[in-house]
Amino acid sequence: MSDSLLSQDRTVLVIRHTAGAMTKFAILLTVAIVAFQWPVQQLRGETGLAAQVVVDPAAVVGRPEIVERTPGLVAFWKFGEEPGQPRLSTATPEKHPLVEVGGPIGRVAGGPFSGYSIDFNGQQYLMAKHAELGDLDIHGPEAQVSMFAVVKLTEMKRGVTIAGIWSEGKGAHDDTGTRQYAMLLNMPTYGGPRQLTPHVSSEGGVTRRADGSPFPWCADYAASKSAVPEGKWVTLAFTYDAKYLKAYFNGLLEPRAIEPKTDKRDDPYFMQEGPGGSPRGINPYYHGRGIFHFQPELHAQSKPGGPADFTVAARYAVGSMLGEAMKGQLGGLAVFNRALSDDEVLSLHKASAIDKLP
Repeated sequence: MSDSLLSQDRTVLVIRHTAGAMTKFAILLTVAIVAFQWPVQQLRGETGLAAQVVVDPAAVVGRPEIVERTPGLVAFWKFGEEPGQPRLSTATPEKHPLVEVGGPIGRVAGGPFSGYSIDFNGQQYLMAKHAELGDLDIHGPEAQVSMFAVVKLTEMKRGVTIAGIWSEGKGAHDDTGTRQYAMLLNMPTYGGPRQLTPHVSSEGGVTRRADGSPFPWCADYAASKSAVPEGKWVTLAFTYDAKYLKAYFNGLLEPRAIEPKTDKRDDPYFMQEGPGGSPRGINPYYHGRGIFHFQPELHAQSKPGGPADFTVAARYAVGSMLGEAMKGQLGGLAVFNRALSDDEVLSLHKASAIDKLP
């Protein structure tokens, strides 16, 4: 009996040679998937070989180069860093370091682009100060933005924050917020329970109708059809082309018309202030007013908290940073300064290889 060892792409292959007259030989294939169990599949034959394959749980199963080659990339975090280290953007002119708030944040094996994902417990988050955002500070009347994330939630009892430049203030009717763009989940106020609900804001504070009258909250968001599951990897994305906001679940745009009563969008703002007096829709959602830009000479008094930081897994809402924090894993996050096409979003989804993640 003799053994040989091969190793390639974090996979260890051990081939054991056996021999014996009138013996039926077996091939044993064992694929190790860490974090849950070690499933074994047996194949039998008369080959004279027994083989065992052990796959490193931190193997890179996705194709990060697809994300990196997509035009307009501003930031791409793969979350391979150990706890205590800033998370850095790769393949972009600016590194956009994200620092931990609330102590070191865990890293676990299993992520599409680095082999790892960051594991949020609902009491911590990542942050980059507004003054240091550089080209992440996307704003203006013609601004475009897209965001893509690979996510596995462990809990969704309340709203969930994935990432964005989004500070809401202390609650309903508080117009001191400095919202820009954000990927949020589970926003049932205007349709979107347990769904992907990307937001943009032109006012920073609450949404205002054409006559200037205010809503109690920001009401400008799209909503997917699919519910975002717990305990399962998915990709989430949104695009905004300065007019329409679109939500994508697992690489696909899910067109959705307004159901005024069910979605709580029977207000004239939703039903009559879209293009040519038509409804705004819900996915795509017509916004058409650009993204808020904090200007001290205009907003220092009305928005004394100043511009919002870029945060991941938490945001300032209803007077708290952690009230709608994320619990779960984030395997990758990318921001673009343009509206990606349907085909580009699908390409990013496929590059994530979520079916191969533990």
